Order: sequence, then structure tokens, then C-alpha cells
Amino acid sequence: MARKLSMLAPDWWDFTTLEDDLLRDAAKLTPKDILQLSRPGFKVVFYDTLEDFYLAEALEYITAWKQATASNPVGVCGPIGPTEQLPLVARMVNELQLDLSNAHFWGMDEWYVDGKELDASHPLSFERADRELCFNKIDPRYRMPDANMHFPKADTSKYIKSWDSGVRCAVMQGGQGDTKHWAFNDPVKREGIYKDAPPTPEEFGKLTTRVVDLHPITCMQNARTSAGGVVTGIPRQALTVGPVQTWKAEKVSIWQAGAHDNPFGQRLTALMISKNIRDSSVPMSLLADHPNVQFNYFVGGIGACETEMH
Repeated sequence: MARKLSMLAPDWWDFTTLEDDLLRDAAKLTPKDILQLSRPGFKVVFYDTLEDFYLAEALEYITAWKQATASNPVGVCGPIGPTEQLPLVARMVNELQLDLSNAHFWGMDEWYVDGKELDASHPLSFERADRELCFNKIDPRYRMPDANMHFPKADTSKYIKSWDSGVRCAVMQGGQGDTKHWAFNDPVKREGIYKDAPPTPEEFGKLTTRVVDLHPITCMQNARTSAGGVVTGIPRQALTVGPVQTWKAEKVSIWQAGAHDNPFGQRLTALMISKNIRDSSVPMSLLADHPNVQFNYFVGGIGACETEMH
């Protein structure tokens, strides 16, 4: 049976091409149901306040970096979205006087424009956000060496090599976009060998750090969250950490505050991961294969999938 066309972008794969029964089942999930989706290898955690939510996210950095020694360097891979945890990380490093000499950080992604990564001086730059919101706020006595900070560039070879340099990635954090991606691992275009079916989970899982074409939904979302809705100001391509690097992280921790993906999306991916329903039109569902995934929810952002006129 042929897959449905996307309701949102017919030339692309996305979650609207899934079977309607699965979509309806996801929409029906209550918060209690979501909690019960935990299974070995997949844990669901609720936080009652945003303060607790972002503090817990920041503590993942601290817990990882505290393990770092000269003989056992340890790193974190972190997102832009959410970003609220980043100043908290800097404050805790300073208060704890945590020496980051042997700690590492990987940026998840960066915009790609005119054949190169977006310069760190650009207002949209993810590297700029990481530095200004976190690393530049850390006391120079404790600050991480610049050589230990790894940001994806147009020449991806150095970034990819850093994942195989003996540095242990204790945790990869992320948010969830409207396309149900982590980082910019978006669904692919419906063309060529993927005209009638999206990549298999095995094919998608072989993707490394690379340049990606962004799904129109992702461009819309980033325009809303970062550019006041000016879609024409959002790049259509980006560099992103791949599944290959993601599976090198000991833990993948996804943070859902309700500010990015909506109540339906927050339910769909949790259901698919819990039930081992893998489909690359919902890239986040492929994390069902990772041995240690945690979904973190702010209770006030879970919402409900109900029709309500405003």
C-alpha cells in the first residue's frame, strides 16, 4: 500500500505520512499515559516547574564534566533550543569552581549558507549563542580550552574526528522540533530512491555529520522562534551532528518544555520510541534503537490534543 502524501509539504516525508491509527493513538495519550511509556532503555521524567526543568538540564552538564580527568576526558553535546539552561551551567561552574581543563563540548549544529558555516559573528549563529550564553560567562580560571570546543564546520572532517579522539560523550542533549527531529536530522525530500518510501531506519542510522536540506516545517519553526516569523531570513540548509555520532553518546536526553514541538508531537515520538515503531519520516523515533534515551517534560507544557476555538 502506497504511503500517503504529506499534508504539509508534498515533496517531503514527514509525520503526516504515517498511518492515521498511529496518529490518533498518539493524540489520545494523557500525561499519565506518557509517564507509563517508560521501558528499559527509555525513561520518561516529569518536572513540575520550569525552574526544576532547566536546573536539571544544566546539571547534566555539571555531572558529566565533573567526571573529566586528564586520562579520561568527558564531554557533552548540547543544543541551541532550548538555551535557558546555558547561563545556569556557567553560574554553576563558577560557583563550584569546576575546572574544565579536561572537559569537552560539541555543538549539535550550525546554519550553512553559500557553501560554508554561518560565521560566529552572525546573530543567528549557534556557536555565537553557546559562547555568549554560556562559555564567555565562565570565569577564565575555570574556562574550557578552546581546543576542547567542537563546532560543526563546512569541512566536517575535524568535527567527525573529534568524536573518535578518545573523548567520552557522557550525554547528548536536544530539543524536539516540529518535524520531530533532534539536531537538524530532518526527514528527507520525496525524490529519487526515496520517492515512494523514506530511508529505512538502517539507512538513516548510517548518516554522519553532514549538510542537510531543511524541511519547510523546520524553516517555519526557526523563523517563529528566532526571527520574528521572517521565514526568508532563515537559511534552508544546515550542518548537523549525525546518527553515527549520536550513537557514540552514552545517553541521549531530550528536553520538552512545550516551547518548541506541540502537545501532539511530544506524544507521538514518545509513543513510537516506547513501542519500537521506527520510521525515518519521524527521525526522533529512530532513537528507539539507542540503549539509553530519556525524555524530560515540563508538566505545564504537555498540554492536550483537543479542539478548542480561540
